[in-house]
Amino acid sequence: MPDLATPLLAWYRAHARELPWRQPDFGAWGILVSEFMLQQTPVARVIPHLEAWLARWPTAAHLAAAAPADAVQQWANLGYPRRALWLHRAAVEIRDRHDGEVPRDVDALLALTGIGDYTARAVAVFAFGDRHPVVDTNTRRVLARAVDGRSQPGPPAKSDLFAMDAILPDDDVAAAGVNAAAMELGATVCTARSPRCERCPLADRCAWRAAGYPDTGDTRRRQARYEGSDRQARGALLRVLREAAPESVDLQSVLADWPDAAQRDRAIDSLVADGLAEAVHGRLRLPLGAR
Repeated sequence: MPDLATPLLAWYRAHARELPWRQPDFGAWGILVSEFMLQQTPVARVIPHLEAWLARWPTAAHLAAAAPADAVQQWANLGYPRRALWLHRAAVEIRDRHDGEVPRDVDALLALTGIGDYTARAVAVFAFGDRHPVVDTNTRRVLARAVDGRSQPGPPAKSDLFAMDAILPDDDVAAAGVNAAAMELGATVCTARSPRCERCPLADRCAWRAAGYPDTGDTRRRQARYEGSDRQARGALLRVLREAAPESVDLQSVLADWPDAAQRDRAIDSLVADGLAEAVHGRLRLPLGAR
C-alpha cells in the first residue's frame, strides 16, 4: 500500500479548518459533546449549539444534575433529539461510574449510552491522544477511493477500522493527525458528489483516479424524505413541547390541526416510547426523569 499518511499530514497542517474541538485545551467533555452533536449534523449548525451547551453545562456533572427535559430543550433544532437524551444518560453514567471524568479506555467509553465505535475511538484519540483508527463517513469515502478504487464506500463495516489502522503511523501524535486529516479531506475535498481531485494530496496515489474514476455504484442506505414523514411530525411535536416547557400541553389539542391525525398519534406514541415526552393525566410534556 502506498504511503498515505505523509501527504495527509502535510496537507492537514496547511489546510485544516479552525474548529473549536481542535483547540488543545478543549477537554474530553467538550470533545464528547461535539461528537454527539456532529452525528448526522453539519459542522456549521453544530458550533453555536455546542458553545451554548458547554456554557450551560461545562462538565458531565453539571448536565447530570439537570433534568432530561432541559437537555431536550437545549438541543433545539439540531435534529435526531434522542441524542440529547443519550448524552444526558451518558453524563449521569460518567458522574456515577467515573467520578465525573470522561473515561479514556475505549471499552469504558463504549459502555456509555449513545456511544458507538466511532465516537469511542474519536474521544480516545482526540481527547487523550491514544492511537486508534477513527472512521467516519468522510474517512470511509477517502479509503474507498484512495485504497480500493471505488467511487463510494459500502455500508459501514468492522473492516473499515482495519483499513484505517493500516495507514496510521506508529507514533500516537502522528496517528491522531492522520485520523483528523482523513476526515477533513473527505469533508472538504474528497466529497461525495463533487470531489476536488485537483486539490487532493493523494491524487498521485489514488486507486480510483488511476482507474479512471469508474462509477462503482452506491449501496449506502438512503434516508427517507423528511417532508410529510413521521420524523417531521415528531419534530413539530417536540417544538411545541419545547416552547411550552416547563409546562405541559393538552394531549388532545397538541397539533390538533396536523393534516394526518394517525401520523400525529404515531408521533406522540413514538416520542413517549423513546423517552422524549411524558404523558401524564391527559397532558404531554418534556421528560422530567431522574437526575
